[in-house]
Amino acid sequence: MSDREATMSQPADPLPPTTDATVPEKKGTDWWGEIKGVFWLVLAVLAFHSFVAKPFYIPSESMMPTLIKGDRLVVTKYPYGWSYVSPSITRIPGAIGLTLGRLFGQPDYLSIPFIHGRLFGHVPQRGDIVIVKPRDQYTDYIKRVIGLPGDTISLSGGTVSINGVPVKRQFLAPAMIPVDANVPCDSDMVASLRVTGPDGKLYCQMPMVRETLPNGVSYNTIDLGYIPPVDDMAPVKVPPGQLFLMGDNRDQSADSRVSMENHGLGGPVPIENIGGRAEFITFSLDGTSSLFNPISWFTAMRGSRAGTSLRPSHAN
Repeated sequence: MSDREATMSQPADPLPPTTDATVPEKKGTDWWGEIKGVFWLVLAVLAFHSFVAKPFYIPSESMMPTLIKGDRLVVTKYPYGWSYVSPSITRIPGAIGLTLGRLFGQPDYLSIPFIHGRLFGHVPQRGDIVIVKPRDQYTDYIKRVIGLPGDTISLSGGTVSINGVPVKRQFLAPAMIPVDANVPCDSDMVASLRVTGPDGKLYCQMPMVRETLPNGVSYNTIDLGYIPPVDDMAPVKVPPGQLFLMGDNRDQSADSRVSMENHGLGGPVPIENIGGRAEFITFSLDGTSSLFNPISWFTAMRGSRAGTSLRPSHAN
């Protein structure tokens, strides 16, 4: 047998046995890494909500016909600068907040106290729709800017006057707002306004008046007739650094005309209490959706309201 044949007949060297050192070690979940990831994600969302924009839900009828209960919209935080109400978390709720609040002299909850001034502050324009924190409450309101610092605001028979000049008013055809779970139109003040439309559906037929402010901004309001005391108000001079706010649904709005005891704004409010400017409606729900019925998330949509701009228009 030749050397070559002898070499080819020898078995190949066997593979080295696998040892524990060569088996990849299975690692457990890095819980600390997961917690840090969630923390930074939450912090990023809170920062965006606090300094850029946040969603807002319309819980009442005070801004009809512009906004109706069930509308969801985007509020931007930066147009007027930032103040003590800008952070998304301005109070500590629950038992912890209650305890800390009492410790620091706040009987209801621990919250950020009033801080004068705004960072990169700008005064809103007449006609802007803004969210505002009432001085005695935590829940935000949404209203329209009517009076600026130095203005004198008065009302007579429902007509607003700014610096002694009545705001231009134009009576329009009634607003036909569909009756649904969010707009039942069944309170004592409006129940008589329920009508059946040509399509056989129920509507709330609300008297509508278009106002035009001195800067040319126009918008529609609801006027249910002469209803004291909100339709009459002695002249009020807006102090420096404050704003006079009103709802578009003039007879059903707890705004600067209404005392804090009646859950209103109690007169002009500090500009620091303005939390942002309403921009546009993202979507709207009629109140029939259910968390446990995904189909209802779509059937409850008011499709025609999505994308509606809330920036005031100027009269021609």
